[in-house]
Amino acid sequence: MIPAFLLSCLLFLLPIESCRTLCQAITKSKEKVPNRLHDPCNGICVDNARCSQLCPPGTAGTMGFVCRMKTWRKITDTCRTLNAFNIFEEKETYTVQHFGANVNVKEYDGHDETIAEKLMHRCPADLSCVTRNIQHSPQIPGNIAVIVQLLHNISMALLENVNEAKMQSYSTMANHVLDSKSISNWTFIPDRNSSCILLHSVNSFARKLSLDKRPLDIARDFIHTTGAIVSGNGTGGNLSFSMRVNDTSRRLTGKVLINKEDLQRVPSSSQVISIAFPTLGAILEASLLENVTVNGLVISVILPKELQRVSMIFEKISNSEERKTQCVGWHSTESRWDQQACERIRENSRQVICKCRPSKLFTSFSILMSPRSLEHPVLIYITYVGLAISICSLVICLTIEAMVWTQVTKTEISYLRHVCIANIAATLLGADVWFIVASFLSGPIEHHSGCVAATFFVHFFYLSVFFWMLAKALLILYGILIVFHTLPKSLLVASLFSVGYGCPLAIAVITVAVTEPGHGYLQLHICWLNWDPTKALLAFVVPALAIVAVNLTTVLLVIVKTQRVASGSSMFQEVRAVVRISKNIAILTPLLGLTWGFGLALALDGSSLAFHIVFSLLNAFQGFFILVFGTILDPKIRAAIKGRVASMKWISRIPESLSSEFTCQPTKGPS
Repeated sequence: MIPAFLLSCLLFLLPIESCRTLCQAITKSKEKVPNRLHDPCNGICVDNARCSQLCPPGTAGTMGFVCRMKTWRKITDTCRTLNAFNIFEEKETYTVQHFGANVNVKEYDGHDETIAEKLMHRCPADLSCVTRNIQHSPQIPGNIAVIVQLLHNISMALLENVNEAKMQSYSTMANHVLDSKSISNWTFIPDRNSSCILLHSVNSFARKLSLDKRPLDIARDFIHTTGAIVSGNGTGGNLSFSMRVNDTSRRLTGKVLINKEDLQRVPSSSQVISIAFPTLGAILEASLLENVTVNGLVISVILPKELQRVSMIFEKISNSEERKTQCVGWHSTESRWDQQACERIRENSRQVICKCRPSKLFTSFSILMSPRSLEHPVLIYITYVGLAISICSLVICLTIEAMVWTQVTKTEISYLRHVCIANIAATLLGADVWFIVASFLSGPIEHHSGCVAATFFVHFFYLSVFFWMLAKALLILYGILIVFHTLPKSLLVASLFSVGYGCPLAIAVITVAVTEPGHGYLQLHICWLNWDPTKALLAFVVPALAIVAVNLTTVLLVIVKTQRVASGSSMFQEVRAVVRISKNIAILTPLLGLTWGFGLALALDGSSLAFHIVFSLLNAFQGFFILVFGTILDPKIRAAIKGRVASMKWISRIPESLSSEFTCQPTKGPS
């Protein structure tokens, strides 16, 4: 009797002692945590330096910072309050029955079991045992990451039989992280793909949903799920949404329309499910640092395999006619918007109608508005008229060079100079022609391969223009610092061609090879080098502006050098030739550099119509500038043209003079 009594007492005290030990361990761990500084980081802020600090008391995780312009700026944040202990509504407790009964001690096994697995054990019927605590948790980056991972694990764990109750709870959890107030916090989540994971998880979970022969309508503020049973008689195929994008009273609408002819191919009692997200577009933009703006609802559709197309009506968030709108689908494996999945049918200032083709790769659709796209009739007129003038000017320039080539290339330095001018004109002509080809292509999506080719050649030829300008500058430096006759002319010509064509070809090839595999070579709407996120445009702007700086430095060096040369010296004639080249560079280099200086400004902020007009004028009339400042204003070329014209006049008068001499000669009569 006594041993049994002692055993009962031992069993009663055991869980109490275990709980006491656990509480003491937690208390000691809290005592070991020092007071944390709430300043971003201590110490000197050096540009690009990084540091991290612990989160405020009561939250786990760390915050990462980087130094920008002598200021610490937060870049990552894993602070969280949710964990496996407090995410469930009921606390895990130690329970024991009366003396002499069997003891049932429940312990949390968080290290061996994920939150999702525990959720499946606790409330498998409706998944509701975590929704209350999730709704009351702060929407900080760490909590968002925890909830996204939980939603992902749930969608992976449940293979089938998702009922309406589970979808209700799942929507409640997703709604919390989709709140418009949490958009800025998505930027600090270390895993940039968290928003993509969320979208994929919701679509995957909804794909397993069973409607149980009745319509479904689960509306939350930031996620709205609808479902309908469709049949071959053409009924039940249209779904509508009306949701608020932010805290304003305005509601954004969207519709999914299925053609009745397409419905006739669907087996009876098939289901159509659609999910609308008013804030997910902004969240994808914030977390992935996209350069495009989603201008409507993001709508996911889950259709029977017999339905291969669907029409959608998107209401615009920003009612604008000046900015280009594109119908797009979300590429689930490459995590990007893709225009191949949709086409735009009709558009006005308020709505866009898209026809899309859902598939395994494309389940979610929306409309995009490029924030830097600006179309204006004046810009189009300036561009095409200017290009026409530029091409005609370059053809005239090359024609003049061919006409006077033998007269103006008698010396070695003049020969090399005109080689540079002819190649500058030829490369700019090639760039203008490929620019027109690129403008006729409808975009990188419809003609991706053609767009890549056009962009490559435009990039290459425009770079060649600048590198031939650099070749002229190197020619000047060689003429000033070294005697021209030290190297053979063939070697100098080969060096000029290596600089003029070899360097641009290497840069253009490396740019397309590095950025195109990741779809970062082209801009979304036009055939030209991308800016965000790969900064491929820098592969043109940086070399161009660097050459501008080198050429201007060369001109200054010529000015200093020529002041030291006397008019009667042996180097005077060569220096005069160098000065003629320098005048040409001194005029053309600022014009070309200013043109692409405005091009870089437009890449950084393309919202100014004045900047667009100035850039279009400078860019379109470059050929005219080369004709005027590189050819017509050259006194030797003018003299050669006058001599050529005079000789042509003299040749044309020869038949007249011969005819007059023949008619004026006296004839002898018969004797």
